[in-house]
Order: sequence, then structure tokens, then C-alpha cells
Amino acid sequence: MRMRKKPNLIPRLEACGAIIIQNPAEHRGRWRELLPGCREVRVELGCGKGRFTVGTAQAEPDVLFVAVERVPDAMVVAAERAKELGLANTYFIDADAADLEDYFAPSEVGRIYINFCDPWPGARYAKRRLTHPGFLLKDRKVLQEGGQIHFKSDNHDLFEWSLFQFPKAGFALSEVTRDLHGSGPVGVMTDYEEKFYQEGKPINRCVGTMGELPPQPLVEHVEEQDET
Repeated sequence: MRMRKKPNLIPRLEACGAIIIQNPAEHRGRWRELLPGCREVRVELGCGKGRFTVGTAQAEPDVLFVAVERVPDAMVVAAERAKELGLANTYFIDADAADLEDYFAPSEVGRIYINFCDPWPGARYAKRRLTHPGFLLKDRKVLQEGGQIHFKSDNHDLFEWSLFQFPKAGFALSEVTRDLHGSGPVGVMTDYEEKFYQEGKPINRCVGTMGELPPQPLVEHVEEQDET
């Protein structure tokens, strides 16, 4: 779904300038300075309009949240939500998920959230999926030892495919469910997730915990094994 253009986008973004990081690379290795004494740095890939970002940040004020969003019309809504609540632990950047190591130092991130990413259907587009081992191996470069990726999706095919990709990049799976809210709402939802929940659409979720990499040949031949 294409995001509707927001009126007065530029001045609205400027009004949130204090929490929108223009040059994230300058903070590489120094993100904790934005929240002295913070317990952990977490990154959300594709925060959309920020409902999950803001709700999670409110619940854990001692954690620094860095939300990545490439669509300014979505980012401005998320930033305004955070600003309205006066959150001191939430920042936003316009960055590419493939370039995380340019913005975060090795072992600087404790957790990465991937919520309802584009499924990129079709085998020819597999490498664009954020749960493709190519991306997961990049995530490893910024995650601390034992760091986690929390993944949620409404797309059954993408989720089932992803369950086979995490181990290829050395992530052990846990908390695997194909109906997260089957017995009632669990955790903070994104805007899309709330919509899906009201429609009765099941939500898939899993956690990948970073461990040892598998034998190198398994990683090298990932592309040959990709199917959808």
C-alpha cells in the first residue's frame, strides 16, 4: 500500500529535527551517548508510522531505540508520535538495511526488529527479503554476542521460508508461532498488525538468537537453495 503524501512534510520533519538523525554514520560506536546509562541499543527496520516503536520505547525507557524508515511520509508520523510523548530514548534515521554496518559498530546492537517487511514474492526477488541470509549475515556484524532478531509477518509463505533462512546465518529459532494473537493481543502492535488483528488474520512471529555460524559452504550456497 502506497503511503499518502503528507501536507507540509518538510516543516513537520524539521519540527522533529531533534530526534531525526541526519548523519547516522557520525554516531557509529557512540549511540549510547544519546541515552547515558542505557541498557541496550535496539534497531527497528521499517518502523512505518511508529506505533510499535513508540509503544515499545515507552515500556522500556532505559533502552535506546533507533528506528529505520525510508519513507518520509511515514517517518514524520512516527517522529511526531515520539515527540508528542516526550520520549528521550527514540531516534529515527533514513537508512538502508543493507548498510547497517556503516551506521552501527560491531556488537553495538542488542536486538533488531523486523515487522511486516515486504515479502518480495517470487524466487527472483528472494535476495531483497530482509530475512534472506544475505541480510541476516549483515545483521550479525552489528549484533552483540547472543543478540536477537524479532520477526513478525502476516505473510505465511514468507514466514515459512524465513524459518529455513535464520539457521543458515547462524541464528537459533525460538518463540515460533503462527497465530501470535490467537488467545488475545500479545505485546505492542504495529498499525498494520492492529488492522490484521481486527480482521482476524493470523500473525506469525519468531525470535532468532545469534550463535555460531554454520559451515561456510552452507552460507556460500544459500542462493542456490532459495525457493518460494
